[in-house]
Amino acid sequence: MTDRLGELSAAGVAIWLDDLSRVRLSSGGLDQLRREKHLVGVTSNPTIFAKALSDADEYNWQLKDLATRGLEVEEAVRLLTTYDVRWACDVMRPAYDASAGVDGRVSIEVDPRLAHETEKTVAEAKGLWWLIDRPNLFIKIPATEAGLPAITATLAEGISVNVTLIFGLDRYSAVMEAFLAGLEQAKANGHDLSKIGSVASFFVSRVDTEVDKRLEKIGSDEAKALRGKAAVANARLAYERYGEVFSSDRWQALADAGAHPQRPLWASTSTKNPDYRDVIYVEELIAPGTVNTMPESVIHAYADHGETRSDTVTGAYDEARKVFTDLESVGVDMSDVIATLEREGVEKFEASWLELLDGVRKSLTAAAQGTGAPNKAAKDNAQAAEQAGGNA
Repeated sequence: MTDRLGELSAAGVAIWLDDLSRVRLSSGGLDQLRREKHLVGVTSNPTIFAKALSDADEYNWQLKDLATRGLEVEEAVRLLTTYDVRWACDVMRPAYDASAGVDGRVSIEVDPRLAHETEKTVAEAKGLWWLIDRPNLFIKIPATEAGLPAITATLAEGISVNVTLIFGLDRYSAVMEAFLAGLEQAKANGHDLSKIGSVASFFVSRVDTEVDKRLEKIGSDEAKALRGKAAVANARLAYERYGEVFSSDRWQALADAGAHPQRPLWASTSTKNPDYRDVIYVEELIAPGTVNTMPESVIHAYADHGETRSDTVTGAYDEARKVFTDLESVGVDMSDVIATLEREGVEKFEASWLELLDGVRKSLTAAAQGTGAPNKAAKDNAQAAEQAGGNA
């Protein structure tokens, strides 16, 4: 029987799961994926946590204890979510050790309401790092303008960072600059660069969703023929920039000091359009030194019928540039597409975070009053959070 995920991993793609829940942890499901499906990392976000807390009785004992202590809802959310992430870090530790610290990482996001506040983002990143206290943790920081100096400052403290919500090429270049500056400062601060990790989460399917909507509105045959092409082209050109930066003399000086490169992570890789192949954002983005974080459904779909070619990115740069030229020629303004996606991305994650807070608030009230299973009080909020679009 063909081990398609094994072939994908051998082609240089690290397979990560875009989901986390206490049920997945307590059942051994996460560890099973690690052992049987070549899983070497985990990402989470507020929508994932909102759904997890609403679906499982495993949280009830902790909710009751938190309610008994009279904790404020924001502190309770942090204790609930960091408990799961710490546990997941322990589950993924074998992958971390086997890869000398490159993989086996688990990500948790800073409060998305801080996306435009540099100093508060750094302070929250440090607080999460201290609270979870695991070497294979990633702190997720959004690639907003305010997030860029926060990325540098956080890395300079020796803290590993997953940069999230990257949509455009220019912003991706700025993220890599923030990474290099952060490592240079970390080195000056006396940190061991070999212990610091980072990925840059470049969002994929949302680009097609936004561009396809605009192409449909334009309505010409030329425009419609470009549907489903923008996202892969965008990601391929991002990988081209990655290759340029991480072959530079500046990077080599850091590599000589023990640093690992900031790998491109393909996020939002579930297919939103049912007309597209369900593993298109995996098959078309195979390249050495990349990460693909997928919902479990995509992992299983690839295991069933994914086709692994050795490299589907580096030979396609000219083709990708032509897609951008063609999009411009039919009237799609990619700079506006990217600006829209970043703005909406921050707003959606913030909305999901507020839904999570509201769900936990209701659960704490139910636990304090003894009115039933605490997690049941959050179910209405979880559905709203998922519909808000915070999930990748």
